[in-house]
Amino acid sequence: MSGAFITLEGIDGSGKTTQAGLLADWLRKEGHSVRLTREPGGTHIGETVRDLLLSPDRNMTPTAELFLYLADRSLHVAEVIRPALEKGQVVVCERHADSTLAYQGHGRGLDCDLLRRLNALATDGISPDLTIVLDIPPDHARLDENSLDRLESEGREFLARVAEGFRKLAREEPERVKLIDGSPDAHIVNAQVTSLVRRLLQT
Repeated sequence: MSGAFITLEGIDGSGKTTQAGLLADWLRKEGHSVRLTREPGGTHIGETVRDLLLSPDRNMTPTAELFLYLADRSLHVAEVIRPALEKGQVVVCERHADSTLAYQGHGRGLDCDLLRRLNALATDGISPDLTIVLDIPPDHARLDENSLDRLESEGREFLARVAEGFRKLAREEPERVKLIDGSPDAHIVNAQVTSLVRRLLQT
């Protein structure tokens, strides 16, 4: 596969959607064919799974939550990510396997070694070339308190555990996972994001 796979990660309200869109726009201006996508979602079935996972009026066990995310990821890789990479496209994905380690592992307390094995199965061996984590304090999360989804409603302590999970991933895989401050203005953050992506695409 000749494309590039870039993921944006971080806690809820860290600016991932904004930065994914800005990055995709910049890549297109640079002449790249881009596939902008997200997890959960990105496929027809995936959008239904997204509704199940994020609807605030649904309750589920951490294990049920995990398997819904993995099912979504398996479809997403097969139907969207792998075909786009095989066409030579740059895939920009909001959330991927690292979110499972941060949220279900560090946030929910599930075994991270098991999660890595399950992620490997769901992704069919595909891994991001670059993962950018937008690091912000949970108290700075840009969330609408009047319309929180199920995960956003978990509270600041949960988000703090998730944030530390992402930082741990950056320490463990510094070549792939890059931590940047997501607190400044979106265009300042975007400049850091595009600098990292430019470096990746030039290697």
